[in-house]
Order: sequence, then structure tokens, then C-alpha cells
Amino acid sequence: MNKSAQSIAQLSLPQLQDTFLAMQPRLMKHARFFFRGIRCRQRRDDCIAEMMGLCWKWFVSLARRGKDARHFVSALASYAARAVQSGRRVAGQLKYRDVFSSTAQRHQGFRLETLRLSIRTTYEELYASVGGQRQSDVLEERLHDNRQTPVPDQVAFRCDFPAWLRTRSERDRRIIEDMARDERTSVLARKYRVCPGRISQLRRDYQADWQRFCDAIPAQRT
Repeated sequence: MNKSAQSIAQLSLPQLQDTFLAMQPRLMKHARFFFRGIRCRQRRDDCIAEMMGLCWKWFVSLARRGKDARHFVSALASYAARAVQSGRRVAGQLKYRDVFSSTAQRHQGFRLETLRLSIRTTYEELYASVGGQRQSDVLEERLHDNRQTPVPDQVAFRCDFPAWLRTRSERDRRIIEDMARDERTSVLARKYRVCPGRISQLRRDYQADWQRFCDAIPAQRT
């Protein structure tokens, strides 16, 4: 261990804080540049704050191991910024399947928007804008709760799904039935003695095979 490593490892927490504050202007400059594309100011400030928190967390961790992050400030800022962009936070990780998560929106290719027109709009507000009634009708149609599957679709599924299951092996049928019960991947992996990645792969394979089976049905019936 060299002299600089010994010195950074021997610093107390207040001394580490002073050292980090000296690095802060460079880190902030990198953060503002990296997150410049985020239009929402509040979200941009949150990302910058999370990045600075990660930088501090990693700075202390490196210092305890005798590594001085002052020698690679740009690399530290870059890694922290990309970690925040990928959903990493100082405390935990953004949920990939949460629709409110920016990570889920970016990976799944969708975004959330506020409703432009309320279904309780007054008469004056409704007809003061061009196409106000049409927008209200479209909004009410989208918000209408319809959990009832059409009868023809129910009949087709009850006939086609068992037929598709008969094309699979006995083990595949058991796995598919457990998946239909919404069993977790980890539970299925332990039950069938495979890795969780294999269960995820089987889900995709079953879905693709079911889609091919459904696409071939109209040709068979004609």
C-alpha cells in the first residue's frame, strides 16, 4: 500500500466529507451534463441527487479499502450516472415491472401522461375547446371496465388450449399448468430442479409455440 492509499484509509469520516466536498463541483458538472436531456426539472434534480449519493457511498467504500477516488473523479461520476439511469438508487433499485418506474418505461417503450380532460368537466369547459365532447367520449370508453371475455373467444380458447397442450410432453404440461396458476419463477425452478433462467426461457418458448399454434388454426379449419 502506497503513501496516498494509507492516508485516504486513515481519514476520519468528517475528513472524508471535506475531501468529497472538494470533488463535488466536478461531480455536479458531470451530473448536469449527463442528465441534461430530462425535461422534468424535478426528476432531473432527483437523478442528480441520487448520483451524488451513490458517488459518496462509493467514495467512502473505496476509501476504506485504501483507494483514493480523487484520482478518477470522472470515472466515478460516469459509473454513478449510468447506474442511476439504469434504475440504481442509494437505497434499493427501481422495480422493473412498476409502470411508474422510469426504468420500466424506458425498457418497455411506453410513458405515462396526465389525463388532459376529466370526465367531470363542466359544460362550459367541455364545449369551449374544439372536439371537447369527442375527447370526453374517447376517455370514457378507455376507462370503461370490461373484464368479460367475449363468448366466442372463450369457446375458442377452451377448445384450442387443450389441443395445444396435447402437443406438449407430460412434463411440459405440468409446468404450463403451474405457470397458469401464476407460480413464481423461483418456486418453479426448485420444483422442477432447473435454474430460474431456464424457467424464463421456457415461458418464452411456450408463448412462441402457442402463438404458432393459434396462427396455424385458421389454415387447418379452412
